[in-house]
Parts: sequence; C-alpha cells; structure tokens
Amino acid sequence: MIDYKLLEALATVIENHGFERAGAALGLSQSAVSQRIKALEIRLGQPVLIRHPRLSPTPAGRQLLNHFQQVQLLERDLRTALPTLDSAAPRLRIAINADSLATWWAELVAELCREEGLLLDLVVEDQDVGLKRLRDGEVAACLCASDQPIAGARCLPLGTMAYHPYATPAYIDRYFPDGPSDTAFRHAPAIVYGPHDQLQHRFLARCGYHGPFPYHLCPSSEGFVRLATAGIGYGMMPRRQVAELEDAGRLASLAPSHCLEVPLYWHFWRHSGALLERLTSALSEVRLT
Repeated sequence: MIDYKLLEALATVIENHGFERAGAALGLSQSAVSQRIKALEIRLGQPVLIRHPRLSPTPAGRQLLNHFQQVQLLERDLRTALPTLDSAAPRLRIAINADSLATWWAELVAELCREEGLLLDLVVEDQDVGLKRLRDGEVAACLCASDQPIAGARCLPLGTMAYHPYATPAYIDRYFPDGPSDTAFRHAPAIVYGPHDQLQHRFLARCGYHGPFPYHLCPSSEGFVRLATAGIGYGMMPRRQVAELEDAGRLASLAPSHCLEVPLYWHFWRHSGALLERLTSALSEVRLT
C-alpha cells in the first residue's frame, strides 16, 4: 500500500512549485519533504518528479497525483458519513479561466461553499490550456475550451461566452475612424491576456489580418477592462463582464459583426465523490449564452 503522507508531499511540492514552500505548507523542513519524495521514488522504483528545467511530475507522478486528488474527495464523503472521524474543511483545487472567475463563478459556488464549508484553491489559467493542469494531476477539475476528455475524467459542456473587441469611443475614433482595416490593426495597441491567449489572433484572422500588431500584456481580467476604459488599448472581452460599461457608453465594439463564441467545458475526475458531483450538478444548470 502507498503511504499517503508521501503522496501528500508530492502534491504539495507541485502545488507550491518547490520543496521549501512545500515544507512550509506541511510544517516540515525542506529536507524532510525531499526524504518523503525519495521514499516514494524508492517504493515505486522510478522517479515521480522532473527537476529541470521546470519542476513537474513524471508520467508516474501524474498518475499518483490524479489518484491522490480523488482519494481526498472520497475521504471527505467518508468523514460526512462517519462524523466521529477527524474532520477538516474540504478543499477543492480547480483550474479556471479568469473571465469566468470575474463574472459568473462566484455566485454559482457561493451556496455550496457556505453549506459544505468548502475551501477553494483556484488556479487561474487561460481557457485554452487549463486542461493540462488536470492531466498533470494538479487539480481535481477545470474549466477550459477543450471538448476532449482525458482518460479517467468526464467532460460537461457549459455553453459559450461571447467576446467582442471593446475599446472607448475616443480610441475607436482615433485608430478605427473607417472601421477595421489592415492599417489600423498594424498601429492600434491591443490588449492580450497572456502568451497563451489566442482570442486576439482569432479576431484578427476573422477580419482577414494575419500580420504583426502592437499589444499590451495584462494577465488580469479586471485589469484588462481597466486598461481598455483608460483608452490605451482594445481587446476581446465578454459582453457579460462589460455590459454596464457598454450601456453607459464608456466602451463600444469596434467590429460589432465579429463576435467570437468561446465554448467552455467542465472536466472532472470520475468517482471523485459527492462534493464534486454536487458542484457538477450546479454547473449543469449554468446558461452562459
């Protein structure tokens, strides 16, 4: 049988991106955490971590992390059924895209957090790459744009989020007086969420433009909107996030006919217990469009 203290050490090292911070989280020395990882590798007869160039799990490590995530959720159900067992507040680690977190997510999970005493550990990832976190065993579930389930997991479609290229009216008058054009795209500063964000590129391609363009990088959904309303760039934002600003005339779409529909899918491990099932049931009622 596997010693779950060793699996806990592996999960904590990955979640905290290092041995020293994992030790602080577990109340252990860095050396003690290293010894637990070494003991796990000896037990398996193979490495569970890749140390360079970036700390990440090996294929065997990913399998163990996936297993540990599911065991934690199942143990939570056991504590509910047997309240005499030592109980701790359940914690659910989820990868989620920033725009969902900034718009509809909080209202959906609020009741569940209150009733279950649930603690969330949210990992903000672009909707195009969040699934990697689940595959690597770092999270119990994720929201992402991929509809391809991974082995051992299920996939639930949630609908789509509509994105428009928003900017201030003054910005549009300055850079797009005649509407979208190759010349305007070459000179108008855009706002891009991060290096994995492809929404801007997809919008430009839809407009027939495939060349370079100037852009600000802003890995914050709220900061993204603030930059746009300050008039220093334009970017792809969900209508539901900026509806009040658009209605007030502070933001407008520079290309109203070029809306991008981004699908969202909920991926979660099978057999992960009642808590995740309840969250999934709540998500099945979401209407994003």
